[in-house]
Amino acid sequence: MFVKVNSAGICGIRGRIVSTEADVGDGLPGFIMVGYLASEVREAQDRVRTALKNSGFRLPARKVTVNLSPADLRKEGTAFDLPIALAVLGAYGMTDMREADGCLVVGELGLDGKVKPVEGVMSMVMAAREEGIRRCFLPQENVMEGLVVEHMEIVGVTSLAHLAAMLSDPRTICPARASSGNFLEQEKECYDVDYREVNGQQFLRRAAEVAAAGMHNLLFCGPAGTGKTMIARRLPTILPSLSREENIEISRIYSICGQLPAGQPLLNRRPFRSPHHTVTPQGLTGGGRPVRPGELSLASGGVLFLDELTLFRKSAVEILRQPLEEQRVIVSRVRGSYEFPADFMLCAAMNLCPCGYFPDRSRCRCTPAQVRQYMGRLSRPIMERFDICAEAAPIRYEELRQNAGDNESSAAIRVRVERAREVQAARFDGTGIRFNSRMGKGALERFCRLRPEAEHFLERVYRTRGMSARTCHKVLRVARTIADLEGSETLSKTHLAEAVGYRALEEKIWEA
Repeated sequence: MFVKVNSAGICGIRGRIVSTEADVGDGLPGFIMVGYLASEVREAQDRVRTALKNSGFRLPARKVTVNLSPADLRKEGTAFDLPIALAVLGAYGMTDMREADGCLVVGELGLDGKVKPVEGVMSMVMAAREEGIRRCFLPQENVMEGLVVEHMEIVGVTSLAHLAAMLSDPRTICPARASSGNFLEQEKECYDVDYREVNGQQFLRRAAEVAAAGMHNLLFCGPAGTGKTMIARRLPTILPSLSREENIEISRIYSICGQLPAGQPLLNRRPFRSPHHTVTPQGLTGGGRPVRPGELSLASGGVLFLDELTLFRKSAVEILRQPLEEQRVIVSRVRGSYEFPADFMLCAAMNLCPCGYFPDRSRCRCTPAQVRQYMGRLSRPIMERFDICAEAAPIRYEELRQNAGDNESSAAIRVRVERAREVQAARFDGTGIRFNSRMGKGALERFCRLRPEAEHFLERVYRTRGMSARTCHKVLRVARTIADLEGSETLSKTHLAEAVGYRALEEKIWEA
């Protein structure tokens, strides 16, 4: 008897519907699985046979053939266990398959027949919806994640016997119910850090606000212990709240990587990723078998923070060039290419010399050659991809000991950032641009027109500092954000001067 059950796998960050076909017939008894299978899928036959036995099903000795199609798609992961077991049961005629027709079934099986959660359920359910499937049988632990996808009927399954019993008696099939709005209310957006805790460093705080308002890449430099990392880790607290579309997209990536918190189908907070400086280029871009997103994609929609930037291997830093320009990562393998989102705000922190005290020559004992060698780990093209470079000054004792209650809170800064983002949303409506930092040449000419005084100032700076065209455009983008924070429609010389000031550190680094 031939039976087909719909299941799904993951290809990059997208779900792919896979047909699980089983046939039981005469011949030498055995269990054969075909369909371009990874090792963990081939091992499913042993899990399935043992789970069937321990669930009370006694299978006669027959020839069982299982095929997972399409044959050109490599099947990976353990989500095929449950559909394989169900297809085998149906092929033996041991359960009614009418209610399973046109449904999606995914889940991993334990040897006792219990159904275990799997990764990437959100993408699988989305793929099912695109294929016109409206009912999904999912592991009970994945039900909330499946309910995030609208207009789908989600049924939780605890064991193989439970699924077989529901199919035999359709009256016992009870779809899970929850309004999608409840997911956004499960976790209030709260942080255990706040800019109120940061004393001094007004220049760095201002740079962080401008960067957050326009989604600009930000670099902090300066002596050790001056609060660079402290300020960077509070960046998510001043970024606008996630829209529902952003939330689903980000949660989808975390689901595929198995990093969704238990019982929390949506993250509700912008990501903040801070990989260690030993991370490999593949760890940043993604890869492996199966191919999964890396840190750049996990930071999408939020902040990627590289602390001690000069300690990262050069190949890992240089690999950021294309993602920072295109907001995506393409991982090419023999079996195909995979595209992952990489729309993040890059923030980095670093010292200017090995000892960490440069340019304070009263404390720094590094030779000019040591400083140049240390800074030589960063190329000019990488430095130019930072829109804002801010240098941290040593904190005075009076600033260190001041009352934290006197500092401006993250909530107050966030109000200004959100107001600037609203201005950008209205300005770029219908253009496909979301932030000032994403403006191309055409958008710069349209939205960053300068008055004669400001034009002469920018020309003078461009010539005297020997700016590249990329750097000049970044100055205009940052100036546009500064003007938005002030509610100004036109760019003035003052806005340009502040934007140019965020490039002064670049000259100091290369003159060292």
